[in-house]
This record gives sequence, structure tokens and C-alpha cells, in this order.
Amino acid sequence: MNFIITATLDAVKALYNEEIAESVINIQETRKEFEGQFTIVVFPITKISKKSPEQTANEIGEYLVVKVEEVTAFNVVKGFLNLSISESYFLKQFNEETLADDFGVFKANGKKVMVEYSSPNTNKPLHLGHVRNNLLGYSVSELLKAYGYDVVKVNLVNDRGIHICKSMLAWQKWGNGETPESSGLKGDHLVGKYYVIFDKEYKKEIDALKAEGKTEEEAKKNAPLIKEAQQMLLAWEQGDEAVVSLWKTMNEWVYAGFNVTYKNLGVDFDKFYYESNTYLLGKDTVDEGLAKGVFFKKDDGSVWIDLTADGLDQKLVLRADGTSVYITQDLGTAAMKYDDYQMDESIYVVGNEQDYHFKVLFLILDKLGKSWAKGLYHLSYGMVDLPNGKMKSREGTVVDADELIADMIATAQEKTEELGKINYFSDEYKTELYKNIGLGALKYFLLKVEPKKRLLFDPNESIDFQGNTGPFIQYTHARIKSLLSKAAYKPEVVGPDAGALLPVELEMMMLLTKYPSEIEIAAKAHSPASLANYLYELAKLFNKFYHEIPPIVKTEAGASKQFRLNLSKRTADIIYKGMLILGITSPERM
Repeated sequence: MNFIITATLDAVKALYNEEIAESVINIQETRKEFEGQFTIVVFPITKISKKSPEQTANEIGEYLVVKVEEVTAFNVVKGFLNLSISESYFLKQFNEETLADDFGVFKANGKKVMVEYSSPNTNKPLHLGHVRNNLLGYSVSELLKAYGYDVVKVNLVNDRGIHICKSMLAWQKWGNGETPESSGLKGDHLVGKYYVIFDKEYKKEIDALKAEGKTEEEAKKNAPLIKEAQQMLLAWEQGDEAVVSLWKTMNEWVYAGFNVTYKNLGVDFDKFYYESNTYLLGKDTVDEGLAKGVFFKKDDGSVWIDLTADGLDQKLVLRADGTSVYITQDLGTAAMKYDDYQMDESIYVVGNEQDYHFKVLFLILDKLGKSWAKGLYHLSYGMVDLPNGKMKSREGTVVDADELIADMIATAQEKTEELGKINYFSDEYKTELYKNIGLGALKYFLLKVEPKKRLLFDPNESIDFQGNTGPFIQYTHARIKSLLSKAAYKPEVVGPDAGALLPVELEMMMLLTKYPSEIEIAAKAHSPASLANYLYELAKLFNKFYHEIPPIVKTEAGASKQFRLNLSKRTADIIYKGMLILGITSPERM
């Protein structure tokens, strides 16, 4: 497309005796109802031509057909100049660029980015919301790697506070020494079980106090269980040996459970931070802010920042008793992470209920003069809903990640076996295939939607071998691999004179060439959704190509057959690489 921009700049200079900036030239793909492949929007050029859009478009079109050998014809629709480009240009581009070994490979750009995702609490297992978080964080990390960044994947674990003390206290009271080994439960499920028990017993105490005439608020504050949990937290903060020992034991159970879920989801981390090590950070930052006049102290000794001039409000950054609030430790943790890695960008993958918090955090760091604050980004995402009655968790409220994964794999097995094409596969391959299809369906369904949008996840809709789904794209990849195998494909670049192209072949080449720009667009937007939908369009177009052309394997013409096999091979390569960025494996056989 660069040659069209250059030629259009030359045309404006020759026709109207003026030079214009490259940014004025707006080129789009021609709409399907019109002839041509590329369209120049000429409205901005009329300021220079001093002529109507149609006349300007015709003059530039005539110039390009005469001066540029790749432009074979043009047509004008109002202020839009549609250009027809020669087949030889697309064939040359396909053979020299798209088929090159380094096609779609970006060189390292020398920049480092940190992606923080998952960030679970250690009092319960991961759930559906965590699944979206983990898949987003992982795929954005892989996208940025593909675009040339040095990426650090980080998990900040919320391993302290009243929530874990609730599980610990309930286990002490009602656990009878139960362990993951003795119960057969994953560690995170076992700890989550006692968190639920605490909540049930706590509610009983609240109801009893209310029956005695206490208000709801009074009952919540004075229930014996919550007071014991608060005492346990205080003992932990003071380093009580028995409490710290139990805390370490139960957290280790949880980490072991999380690791199983992470492995099944196919996500990983380069570095774990723990809130138990970071919750006291940030007080130095508060002192720095006071010294700089960014913060102010109220009469009671509490420290605040006034953000009303920025359209926000006053924000507490340190309590009157000198203890931290969440923003305090987040200020300190942000500084610590930068000191550790000196990254150019830092991305926080956190749900949209924290939008305000991050707006405040980033603004404070900017006002404190932190040079790296401009590189902070909140990747905000919406909630995931399920159709009523689908996949309820054992508590009936939150969908457990492990249950979700198991159900997706079971559904994949059921639907794959219904198709009846896998009877000759080994049991081992079948097991891996069901997992790849089930998780591919889950991941693709959650990632194809823009992160900020709330989405409705329907497990049955996601595992469909037709439509905009992971299994459809996976099946297309397997179909191509089968085709290449039957044809005993060997790579060989055929000359530009391979013969007249069918319209669908031209479409294929044009769509394949867009892969690098799709990586760039998705990486810059911190959104895997556009890449996911590009891969769907590519798979859909391949299936059209597959059905419209003569059977490739039986095609006699050597150059034509080789060219079509080359198209097929590069399609499979791009689907495989693109799906891997989304965390999805595309099987060789389905």
C-alpha cells in the first residue's frame, strides 16, 4: 500500500503543484460491492485541487493508471477513488513477503513492559471472573511479546488480611486437622470450604444478636467470630509464631491448588509479589508527597490529596493512626516494581469496578513527578455472566474455575464424539484433543469480545464447530494440515505467472498480508479481540476458498496446485501462531 501513498503524493504535486503531508492520504480497502482493491478518500485533497471530489478523483485516477504499472484501472464513486491493482503485484507480494520465514515477526523494540494479572485472594479458589482476568493477562502478554516487547508477567497475590484469617479461624474450630491429602480436596478448595463455613457461622451469630435487639451494623461488629478473626489478624501482624505458622501452611495449600488451575488454563508468571511483603510499603511515598506539597495533613493527623481540580475528589492516603489504606500500599508497590524492572510500561489487568481507583493511583504518581507514571495502564474488563441454570458451582453462586474447565472438556468430548471422526485416534490423543477443544472454546469465546464489554458466556454456544468459535478455527487448521499431508506438500515458490487468479484467491492473499498489521493493532490497543476476529475471518475465507476451487490435491497444473498449497500452508501457519498468542493450541487432526 505504500506505493499507492507515494504515487498519490506525486500525483497531487504534478496535477496541482503542491506538496501535501503523507497523513492527508487516507487509503482503505475497497468495499465489496465496488470494483477494485484499494480506495483513496479524496475529500481532503479537494482543498488543494479546488475542484469537486468527483473531478479530483478522476484526475488522480487517470494519472495513476498512466504512471503506476500496478494500477490497472479505476472507478469513482462520489469522492472515493477505487483502484484495481494487477494480479502480478499481489502474487509478487505473496511470494516475496507473505511466504518469507520472517513474515509477521517483529524485531525486539528495546522496550520492557510488565503485565500484572490474576492477583487472587488466598481464601478461595479461582472463579469465572479470574478466568477472564488470567486469559486476558496472558494473551496481552503474548501479543506484546509478538510485537517486540520484553515482557514480564507478574502476579500480586493478596495473601494477608481479614479474609484469610476467617478461613484460618474456621479451620481451627471445625477442621479437625483436615488437610488436602486427608480430604482429597485441592488446597484452594479446602481453604475456600472453611471460608464458606466461617460465613455461615458468622451469619448465625449476627441473627442471634439481632434477635437480642441489636441493629444489623452492631451485630456485624460485635459477633464473637469476627472479633476473633480480627484478633487473629492482629496476632499475625505482631508475628505470633502459631498464627504465622498456620497462615503459611494454609497459604501453601492454596498456592498448590492455584498452580494446578494455572497449568490447566495454560497461563504462567515470571514473578510473584505477595501483599504480605508489600502492605507496609508506601509510607515513604506519603512522606515524599507531604514534602512536595502534593498531600496535606488534616487536624486529626490523616493524610489526603485534593483531586477536585482534576474532576475527582479528596482521597485519603494514610489514616490518622498512621496505618495504610489500599492506595498507600499500591503507591509503594508501583514504585517497588519499577525499581525492580525499570519497565517502560506497566499494565494492570483488573476488573472495571476498580476504574476509579486506578485513575486516582496513576494521577497521584504523576503529581509526585514519577517519570514512569505515564507508562501505567489499567486494562479494565467487564463481568462475565452465565445463562441461568448453567454450570452452577457447588455453592450455587460463583462458578468455580476448575469446575468450568472440567465441564468444558467434558462438553468438548461429547460434541466431538457426536461427529464420529475420531474413532481411529489413540486414547492419549483423544484426551489431549478434548482438552484443546474445550479450553480453545472457552478462551476464544472470552477473548473475542473487547475487554471492556460485559459478556454472556454460553458454554454450549462456545463449543460449536461452525460460526465464530475457537473449535471452528481449530477445525479449519486441522483441515488444512490434512490437505497438505495428502498432497505431500513441499514448500516451493512459484513464479508470478501462475495463471489467472480467482477472486477468492486474491481475497486470501490480501487477508494474509494483513497479519503483521493485525498484531500491531491488537498490541497497541492491549486487546486480543481484534486478533481473534481476524483469525475467524481468515478461517472463514479459507473454507470459502476450499469449496470454490477445484480439489487442490487432484489439480493437475503444477504451478496452480503449488500456489494453492502455498496459500493453504501460510493460512495454517498464521492460524497456528495467532491462536497460540491467544493461548490456544490448534490440533493437527480433529
